[in-house]
Amino acid sequence: MAAIKIFSPATIANISCGFDVLGLALDAVGDTMTITKVADKGIRITKITGQDLPLDALKNVAGVAGLALLDASEYEGGFEIEINKNIKAGSGIGSSAASAAGAVWAINELLDRPFTPLQLVEFAMQGEKLASGVAHADNVAPALFGGFTLVRSYEPLDVVSIHTPKALFATIIHPQIEVKTSDSRKILKTNITLKDGIKQWGNVGGLIAGLYTEDYDLIGRSLVDHIVEPIRSMLIPGFDQVKSNAMQSGALGCGISGSGPSIFALSRGRKTAEQVGQAMKEVYKGIGIDYEVHVSSVNIEGIKRIP
Repeated sequence: MAAIKIFSPATIANISCGFDVLGLALDAVGDTMTITKVADKGIRITKITGQDLPLDALKNVAGVAGLALLDASEYEGGFEIEINKNIKAGSGIGSSAASAAGAVWAINELLDRPFTPLQLVEFAMQGEKLASGVAHADNVAPALFGGFTLVRSYEPLDVVSIHTPKALFATIIHPQIEVKTSDSRKILKTNITLKDGIKQWGNVGGLIAGLYTEDYDLIGRSLVDHIVEPIRSMLIPGFDQVKSNAMQSGALGCGISGSGPSIFALSRGRKTAEQVGQAMKEVYKGIGIDYEVHVSSVNIEGIKRIP
């Protein structure tokens, strides 16, 4: 192939209890990208629509991730990248991850797959480092692997695919404000109490067990964040009421998507997920903040080729 067009999904990271280690891929929203193999060495970003982002490859997450892959490959040529950004920057649903992961996945396909999915995660993490200052994998891993993923370890990198119950749906509301990941990380505590750690570890284990056994009640009981949400929620207007409305409408659990400001809820069945979305909307209608709502199944395929 000389060129490939792909869909790179939005993602929900942390999933309440799994800060920097848990994530899932979405079906309903994502970026489209076209990557073309060229003779000139390096990465050129030729066009970006939907968002005002730099074309300079060294200042764009897709360029940085693609260059990390090229540095590790034996390919002497280069690639041109076009990006249609359907995921707003700073939305909390993996905008930078979609670009970074999409670039390395597509380049790997055009090179006949010399690298494993785990290696692609490492390359894409370099893009995340540019965006947030931290090379985290909780968004790029589900984008590349599909479904739910657990980053079991960062040193060495170890990513585990987690079973996805078929009836599980996500609702995401994005209030039209921007919270930069780098800023939201600055307010986090670097130390936690042993008591909070024990509660959080229990919830991570419970969530993983609930996903594998398709125990929706256990999934719901485990979607609790004792460490990050109490701090980051202060950056999101209306958060407590949105969460309350979602839970009263039947959501299994509700929390901050990534670093925010998007708020996610997980539900059993599309009908409930749509009801949850309607209840979430009412909060931002009442306080006069524009919003977008997405209702999505979990994307178990991840990044994929499109016509």
